[in-house]
Amino acid sequence: MDKGYIHIYTGKGKGKTTAAFGLALRAALSGKKVFIGQFVKNMEYNETKIANYLSNIEIKQLGRGCFINEDPEEADIEIAKKALDECSLLLSKGEYDLIILDEINIALYYKLLKVSDVVSAIKNKAHKVEVVLTGRYAPEELIEMADLVTEMVEIKHYYSQGVISRNGIDC
Repeated sequence: MDKGYIHIYTGKGKGKTTAAFGLALRAALSGKKVFIGQFVKNMEYNETKIANYLSNIEIKQLGRGCFINEDPEEADIEIAKKALDECSLLLSKGEYDLIILDEINIALYYKLLKVSDVVSAIKNKAHKVEVVLTGRYAPEELIEMADLVTEMVEIKHYYSQGVISRNGIDC
């Protein structure tokens, strides 16, 4: 049986979730079963529509919304813990070939979850399960255990010129 590797897509540049969804698409089109758990997020983005077209991709939004400019509430912490419990079970069961924990690094950064709990979930994954963790501020403990770490670095971005998210390109 093939070993499932641990990927991290982190950094302040654009493209972490996009890269993860690209991998999900590649995996699904090769016949693999994919689960994408989106921590923090709770609204439909264009990429979430992919599950309408590919039956072997399941996407579940596991948050109350983005609170990047606010402090998380106790309800955010409770929801994140439940989400991690659900994802931990999926990781250990091995029913999915690829599991993406989208924005889990943000959940860790805002202390919705404990790094030790995420490390434990990953250590207890089924051997064949490939795991991707996305979001800025990946903690060193996760970087150490990962097999592949990619840091997205912003060199230049049109947001700084006042361009808002464009449908089908940025969201």
